[in-house]
This record gives sequence, structure tokens and C-alpha cells, in this order.
Amino acid sequence: MAKKAKTDRQAVIDSIRSQQSRSENRRGMAIVGICVLVAVVIVGAAAFKPVKDWYDLRAYSSASLSEIGAEASVCKKVTTKPAEGNQDHVDVGTPMSYPDAPPAFGTHWNMWDTIDRKLYTASDRPDLGELVHNLEHGYTILWYDETVADSSEQMDQLRAIASKLDSTTNLRDKFKAVPWTSEDGKPFPKGQHVAFTHWSVGGVGETDPTKQVGVWQYCSDVSGAALDTFLQDYPYMDSSEPTVL
Repeated sequence: MAKKAKTDRQAVIDSIRSQQSRSENRRGMAIVGICVLVAVVIVGAAAFKPVKDWYDLRAYSSASLSEIGAEASVCKKVTTKPAEGNQDHVDVGTPMSYPDAPPAFGTHWNMWDTIDRKLYTASDRPDLGELVHNLEHGYTILWYDETVADSSEQMDQLRAIASKLDSTTNLRDKFKAVPWTSEDGKPFPKGQHVAFTHWSVGGVGETDPTKQVGVWQYCSDVSGAALDTFLQDYPYMDSSEPTVL
């Protein structure tokens, strides 16, 4: 009887161990399943955005730059003011602030952003000190505020505009669209959510530094038509260092 009782206890123990083992296996499989699901979601989300961007841009594939967004009438008249800061470079990382929102000229970092990237968001935009150096090299910068950033339609329009100016070798495509945030400085004029800026030498071929001006145009909406005209009126050659990428 003692031997049988021992055998029965062992059977119970073995059964409990077996149940625990199956439970642990199920728990392990569940954890693996959750990990796989999370990985699929992450990969899927990463793949979804470029696919969605491509799909959203199809509507603009045959449109010219001037046909994207609102009419040019949503923009105010171009304004200028005397510029300063040409060749006034400071070390990278030096805190920079500018009196204008956004800047069109001024002292800047001794580094600039390459021509490769055309559109930025608030999470990855270059610093102001870099971007002002780009202006010195003939870039036109389109700055957009949080109203535009929060509009999926207008961000699609900015992506479409960037796709029309996407060359990394044609200097006529010296263009960047970047956000302007409350951390950068004061807001745009009331009702205006987009601004174009350019650092002009006073006309192509001008060499007198006293003729340099900062150029601004503010718009209430994204307008490829207004930008197209602005780029023609203030080309990359109208700058102190036009051939530098």
C-alpha cells in the first residue's frame, strides 16, 4: 500500500509538472505571438507611410508647380529690407535668434544643409543657423507654421511641391520647405501661415554688398503658383555664393 501511495503521489506530481510545462509553453507562445504582432505593426507602419505618400501624390503627378495648392492671390506683396551678415560665420552650435519671422539673412553657422533634402518636419529640421547659411547660397526657403503642419491636405501639397523641385544637381532647385515653430521666434503676421524668404544680392551679377536685401512673401495657404513666380523673380543666381550647393 505504501508503494502504491507513493506511486499515486508521483503521478499527481508528474501531472502537475506536465500541466505547468504546457502552461509555460502556451505563455511562451503567446509572448512570441505578441512580439511578432508588434514587429508586424511596426514594419507595416514604416512601410505604410511612403506608400500613402506615393498614393496621395498621384493627384499631382501631372500638375505643374504653379497648379499645386491655392492661387497666388492668397499671398501678400513681396517685401524687402537691407540685409547684413554676408560671410559672417560663427561656430556650429552657437545659439542663433533672428528679429524677423522667419529670417531672410543674418549671421549664421559655418555649416549649411545639403541640397538633397527638400521637405522637413519639426522633428528633423536643420537649425536656423544652418538654414540662413543656405539662404546665403541662393536657396529659397518656404517656411510653414503649425496650421499647415496640422493640415494633411496642405502637407500633401508641400510634398508635391518638393517633388517638383527634387533635383540634387540642378541648382535652380535650391529649395527647402521647413517648419517655423513658436520656439523659433514670433509668429507670422495674423492670418498668414506660409512664408517664402530669399537673400538677394540686389539682382543677378550685383557685387556691391550694400545692395543686398532680405526678401519675404507671406501667404495664408500653400500656393505653388506664388512660389513659382517667387523662384523666377529671385533665382539662385541672385545670391552671393550661387554655385555652392
